[in-house]
Amino acid sequence: MSKIDSFRALALQVTCQAVNQAQNRDEARSLMQETIDKLGRQIAASVAFIGADCRLVVLPEYLLTGFPLGESLTVWAQKACLEMTDPLYESLGEIAQKQGIFLAGNAYELDPNFPGLYFQACFVLDPSGNIILRYRRLNSMFAPTPHDVWERYLDCYGIDGVFPVAKTAIGNLAAVASDEILFPEVARSLATRGAEIFLHPTSEIYGSARMPKEAAKISRAVENMAYVISANTAGIANTPIPTASVDGGSKIIDYRGIVLTETAAGESMAAFAEIDLAALRRYRRRGGMNNMLARHRSLLYADTYQQSHFYPANTMLDTEVERKHFIQTQQETIERLAKLGVI
Repeated sequence: MSKIDSFRALALQVTCQAVNQAQNRDEARSLMQETIDKLGRQIAASVAFIGADCRLVVLPEYLLTGFPLGESLTVWAQKACLEMTDPLYESLGEIAQKQGIFLAGNAYELDPNFPGLYFQACFVLDPSGNIILRYRRLNSMFAPTPHDVWERYLDCYGIDGVFPVAKTAIGNLAAVASDEILFPEVARSLATRGAEIFLHPTSEIYGSARMPKEAAKISRAVENMAYVISANTAGIANTPIPTASVDGGSKIIDYRGIVLTETAAGESMAAFAEIDLAALRRYRRRGGMNNMLARHRSLLYADTYQQSHFYPANTMLDTEVERKHFIQTQQETIERLAKLGVI
């Protein structure tokens, strides 16, 4: 595929149909397939409206399933998680192929290298329907992450597998999951590997008051001189939580921190905008105070980031854990930081 200097991208805001109330894996997967079937129709209509130059669609966080509501790791893995070669990925790939788009999303995923665990994965399918990027969320409050099995994960995938960047016809794509937008190190690690467009599947509170994530999205765009395409849910249905608690505000922010488009609440394809890669690349190669990448002095911070008293690695390597493991580990970290006078 030839390189494209300019195209349109869409942060598609749609409702998540949660599978928590499903009685078994078959029922849950039937709900997921229904979601994908609806997505196929919504994406086709959206691309037809926006135009043939719509080449990238970003979906919200954990759109196929919702998130665990007290389910154990074992139960959620069995009911709601996809295999790495799952037929449901193939169904999504068929949408990407039919519409000629790159399709980005987020799902809970199993990995045969880590039995008993699952990861929250961001993925990108190319116009041929193949997965070209798989990023596993590194900072999560209540789900396993590569950091929890760090040594083994590095052995399997290496550091570039931890921070993957897909170099494509529509630019260098990378994913930042949900509230990881609040962790600047994630986006910066991807930017140092060439990322030009951050794909941000999320499911978050949105309202008139500016929330921390809103400031973070602009900050990540400015400091990394990159586009941020943030797709929020239009609510999560089929749970006791009020549906519209996480609804609205999908947006696209450019490399200068300018919000190009933003939608309100409800299902919407209104958050689409032009991605001008040629302009981004000119901006990155221009000298001056605004070139934050060229001004970044990473060596200054190396010793600081090697401090080991923050959240520990490898806590899930050898033991089966319950959900209480996560809050216990965090509490121990808080107590350790307090003793050291950090907090």
